[in-house]
This record gives sequence, C-alpha cells and structure tokens, in this order.
Amino acid sequence: MSQTRGRYDFYIGLVLAMSSSIFIGGSFILKKKGLLRLARKGSMRAGQGGHAYLKEWLWWAGLLSMGAGEVANFAAYAFAPATLVTPLGALSVLVSAILSSFFLNEKLNLHGKIGCLLSILGSTVMVIHAPQEEEVETLNEMSHKLGDPGFVVFATLIVIVSLILIFVVGPRHGQTNILVYITICSVIGALSVSCVKGLGITIKELLAGKPVLKHPLSWILLLSLIVCVSTQINYLNRALDIFNTSIVTPIYYVIFTTSVLTCSAILFKEWQHMAADDIIGTFSGFLTIIVGIFLLHAFKDVNFTLANLPLSLRKDDRAANGTLLSTYDSFNHDEESSACLGEIQSTESLSARRNGSLAAF
Repeated sequence: MSQTRGRYDFYIGLVLAMSSSIFIGGSFILKKKGLLRLARKGSMRAGQGGHAYLKEWLWWAGLLSMGAGEVANFAAYAFAPATLVTPLGALSVLVSAILSSFFLNEKLNLHGKIGCLLSILGSTVMVIHAPQEEEVETLNEMSHKLGDPGFVVFATLIVIVSLILIFVVGPRHGQTNILVYITICSVIGALSVSCVKGLGITIKELLAGKPVLKHPLSWILLLSLIVCVSTQINYLNRALDIFNTSIVTPIYYVIFTTSVLTCSAILFKEWQHMAADDIIGTFSGFLTIIVGIFLLHAFKDVNFTLANLPLSLRKDDRAANGTLLSTYDSFNHDEESSACLGEIQSTESLSARRNGSLAAF
C-alpha cells in the first residue's frame, strides 16, 4: 500500500512539475513584452531601478502566469523530492525559447533546437536516476533538518554572497554583467525551495488537524519565502529588461538548478545511499542539460538551419572529389573570407556589448 501511494505521489508531482514549467516559461515572454512596451513609451526601465511595470497589464499577466507556475511547483515539492521537480524546470527553457521565436522575434536556429532537445533528454535521465530524499513528514523533523550545522553554514554563505552581490557588485556591474542579477535570483531560489518544502509539510499537517499554526517555524518559513520570492522577482525583472530572454532563461536555469540540488543534498542527505550508476546517471543528465543550454545560448546569433546543410555537404563532396579552385578563385575566396571574418568579429563584439559580458566579475 505504501509503495502504491508513493508511486501515486510520484505521478502527481511529475504532472504538477511539468505544468509549472509551462506556466513559468510563458511568464518570461509576457513579462518581456510588457517591459518592451514600457521602453517604447519612454518610461523608466526596470534595469535602471524603475517600477513603471507595475502599471502594465502584460507584466501582471506574466506575474500571474508565474504565480500559477509557482503554485504548481509548490504543490509538486509537497509530493515529490526536489531532485525530481527541479530538473524538470528545463522544460521552461524549451517553452520560453519556442515562444520567444514567435512573439519576440528571437529566432531559434538549428543549434537552439538541438539544445532544447538535449535539455529534455538530460531532464529525463535525471528523473530516472533521481536520488530518494530522507522522509520528512512532520514540522518538528523539518525543524531538526534546518538546524543541522551543514545547512546552517550553507544558508549563511548564501545570505552573505547575496548581500555582497546586491550592495557591492550589483551597482557597479549589474548593467553590463549578466551573471550578477541572475546569480542573486538563483542562489536565493535555493532557500525559497527549502521554505516551500517546509510549508508543504505544514499544509499537510494542517489538513490532518494538527495545530501547526502555533509552531513558530511555520511563520518563519512563510516570512522567509515572501522575502526570497520578492527579491527573486525584483532582480529577475532587471535581468530580463537589460538582457536577451533567450540568454537569461537558460543561464538562470543552470545556476538555479545547481543551487537547489546542492541545497537539497545538504538538507535531505539525498546522496548518501545512492548507487554508483544513479550518481553517474544524475551527473550525466545534468551535464547533458548544460550542454544543451550552451548550444541554445552560444550559437544563438549564427544563422544556421537545415536548409544550410545541403550546401555544406556539397562543399565537402567537392573537396573530397579533388576539385581544385583556380588561383584567381582562391585569391577571391581568401579576400571574401577575410571580409566575412572581419564582419563576424564586429558583429560578435557588438553582440557582446549588447548582451552583457560573461567574464567573471
């Protein structure tokens, strides 16, 4: 009976996690559309600290969509372990990339499509090999987990790093370095997931008729979640306003997932009883997701589609058959290649300035 119940919870968590990814992926597009409309009106941009987006209905639609996704995500954490729910966030990258190509004119080339496919395959592998977390069924057990010295040290480091990024690094490099605002959202997100897991247990006990509202941890978790989510929304808006959505979404996913998996492993000791093949499978799946997201991001400005493949194959066949260019054609080809190379380098330089440097800050 217990095994049947566990499988039932697994499928509920799986469906909720997939629904969450769809809502959250769509929310990025709605928010970006709202921010672009404000920019055309000349309002003070969110990246410069403005809050005019609060008057834009498209931004609110995006916020409601993200809220629905977070509610589904909240419920998913109550039914399934974090290492199952979090990797499925890769679906939000896929949804966001596809919708961006339709509604934001951010074209998705062949590399991006392969990257989306790899993200899905990597998520599937991670789900298959996901570690089992220690059972935490009561608020008292959760309180004991949160008081573990390992988690206390981890949470303290996250708070210190976040404060440094917000008050020291952000004002200097936030407008030019894409990692600043996204890192703030991601590392704080690890704490918000822990709060969500604790509140999920609180709701379960509350429905069972237990007096959990008298437990101070319930209110601490609720207050902490509000602070964490508010901070995430603020800095995610800044990142979306300054940088391209197709860049923000995948980088946010990678850093956020890494932070959550690390936090979950420390809090619930998920890796202690894993078999070697599951450990390898989990890391392989996550690396596959990272490779997919790299393809989605690194080659986003390269105009390469399936229609280009026959041309490339014909060039390879011509070289294999020993067809030689004349000296004059070779000279012209070298000149054209040099010109194209210079144009590509100029384009890459402009793109780097527009999208933000990925260099360490």
